[in-house]
Amino acid sequence: MSGWGSGYVTDITYMTGYYRHQSPSVMALACLLGGVASPMPSADDPVSYLELGCGQGFGALILAASNPGWTVTAIDFNPAHVAAARAWATQAGIDNVAFHEADLSTLAESAASVQVPEADFVSMHGVWTWVPSAVQAGIVRLLQDKVKPGGAVHVSYNSLPAWGGALGMQRMVREGGRRLAARSDRQAEEGMKLVKELQAADALQLKRSHMATALISRTGIMPGPYLAHEYMNDSFAPCFHADVAEALAGAKLEWVGSVNLIENFPELTLTPEQRAVIQRLDDPALRELLKDMCLDRALRHDVFVRGARRLDPQARDAALMDVWLALNVSPGEVPYEADMPAGRAALNRNFYGPITAAMTAGPRRVGDLLAVPDLEGRRDNPAELIGMLVGLNLAEPAARPGAEPTPQALRFNRVTLANLRRTENLGRQIAAASHALGTGAPCTLFELHVIERIQAGDSEANIDDWVRDIGVNLDDAGRGNLREVFVKAFHVRLPILHAQGVF
Repeated sequence: MSGWGSGYVTDITYMTGYYRHQSPSVMALACLLGGVASPMPSADDPVSYLELGCGQGFGALILAASNPGWTVTAIDFNPAHVAAARAWATQAGIDNVAFHEADLSTLAESAASVQVPEADFVSMHGVWTWVPSAVQAGIVRLLQDKVKPGGAVHVSYNSLPAWGGALGMQRMVREGGRRLAARSDRQAEEGMKLVKELQAADALQLKRSHMATALISRTGIMPGPYLAHEYMNDSFAPCFHADVAEALAGAKLEWVGSVNLIENFPELTLTPEQRAVIQRLDDPALRELLKDMCLDRALRHDVFVRGARRLDPQARDAALMDVWLALNVSPGEVPYEADMPAGRAALNRNFYGPITAAMTAGPRRVGDLLAVPDLEGRRDNPAELIGMLVGLNLAEPAARPGAEPTPQALRFNRVTLANLRRTENLGRQIAAASHALGTGAPCTLFELHVIERIQAGDSEANIDDWVRDIGVNLDDAGRGNLREVFVKAFHVRLPILHAQGVF
């Protein structure tokens, strides 16, 4: 870890990733579900979007590529991140995004702050918990200056009390790793090996913590750069929701709800007995503390608004009825049972079946979906429909339903494939730019590869050639499995991505 990072990991760049919680359309839905007016950006709205702690800029690039009329500004402390993001933007010809290297602890007072426009939407994912209090205070001052009245701010953070049981594990990874290796990713890997050895030796503090056990089990599939940025920073400190809300109140920001949309529905997250206790309370901070005592919620995705305008239920539902949704899955892939914090929840097949069937041709308006004939269920509850479809990642909001792909989005998706297929697993879930959605369309690098071949003039008749090209080191069984993946891409995934405006 280099000295200029002041205890923050800087010798290893963060991994490329897209997080739908950072999308303005999902933030806006969280606000509406919370009864606050933060309407979905209209097709031609000149939205100003600001990301703090953008890493290599993949999320900001997707939003800029999907929305040529937006002004996207992204800031990071690490010059390697900023250089990589600028190079990517140049490759893809994206000219409505600006990346700035800055120290968030001092940016608000510096001359460089004039380069940061006022924002309608702000996102900071993976920042708050991992930086010192001086940086948090600087963030609040910047938000005070740059968030427009009515603007929404998304912040993710490792939260207490759920994370409390894993604090010892995290400290052991950091301290042990630093004594066993030099580079941050190697430190994290060596520290985690030590933790696993102690876990196998039946260490009490690791054995009795459900959170520590869950985190340890996940580390085997997480890459070194992720582990380094997650566990090796000096200032890592999970926090209570009330403390985050109190800090952000300094920028006149008011908590509204969760960008994990399912968490806005108490009947899906809490038992009847828990709801009975919490519903007696009026204070939002106290209610959230009690929820966090009931939930295994180690990472919160909160949305705050600067000047929350409360809506009555009728106005809220009218706004939700006008939301357009696009399917992420085929109707045959819709799960009619889902794990929720309060237990298994069943989706009414006679309600969601006709609705998802109606969405196969392309995005549909929520009000029109609730008017589909022969539905068995409530037609007057758009919040539930949106909460389930978007909250379970079965659908995405669509800003410009039916819009054709723009040259900017097509270029970005080609550059994404070119940049990542050399270093990433083709089956890794990422996202593609979509002008129709105005946000990322969930996909894999493999699916972008198939789209590239189609755009080059290939067809399903070329699948065997593709299998030979990609599966050169596979045996007959492996090539057979690869062929099945290509066939599914053609007949299931590509129609979905086409309907979402990816190509």
